[in-house]
Amino acid sequence: MTDEVKKLKELIDGTDNIVFFGGAGVSTESGIPDFRSVDGLYHQQWDDPPETILSHTYYERYPEKFFAFYRAKLLCEGAKPNAAHLKLAEWEKEGKLKAVITQNIDGLHQAAGSKNVLELHGSTLRNYCEKCGKFYDVSYIKHSQGVPHCTCGGRIKPDVVLYEEGLDEKTLYRAVEYIQEADVLIIAGTSLAVYPAAGLVRYYRGHKLVVINKTPLDRGLGADLVITGAVGETFAQL
Repeated sequence: MTDEVKKLKELIDGTDNIVFFGGAGVSTESGIPDFRSVDGLYHQQWDDPPETILSHTYYERYPEKFFAFYRAKLLCEGAKPNAAHLKLAEWEKEGKLKAVITQNIDGLHQAAGSKNVLELHGSTLRNYCEKCGKFYDVSYIKHSQGVPHCTCGGRIKPDVVLYEEGLDEKTLYRAVEYIQEADVLIIAGTSLAVYPAAGLVRYYRGHKLVVINKTPLDRGLGADLVITGAVGETFAQL
């Protein structure tokens, strides 16, 4: 165990008010590709860039292409929670962790047993008819052909926040409240490049800010503890 991980363990042991803010790097060890790393989705070949395909305009204009990409790249059935997801659920059960705030849409935190999960960008596990609101699960979308439609004839839309769409204000508000009141704030597996989610970090008022990421973050965060490494590997040592 490195000195940094020892210090993190001391911080964790000495508090009952942890808030965790995580991004794609939390799920890469579960086999889910992230967007911005060297082998992430942004570096793979499609006719259009992923950020274009995953925009509201593209979804409306080219729904067939959107769903082809969505099924191929964003539905990761069979992925299992890793050590990070499991440890966070354990801390919540012990009363140490107050909330998980995630930019991920894979539902792995809930699969690990976490209850208070604020999903800033929605979830692939929830899908709704745009016409009547009927719910459809992820396997319905996975096994449908072309553009998925409801029994009423309406188009089914995944409950994920696309580019050009706003984040849910209630979820954002709750995230701000948890971050403001946190004793220890852990930011992990995120480049903090996507706003408004990345801007939430500035609401933290404490002096126990921990950053865990494979590549160093240079965003003027003034972190009190920086661990350069994989999130799951780090959490497995705690």
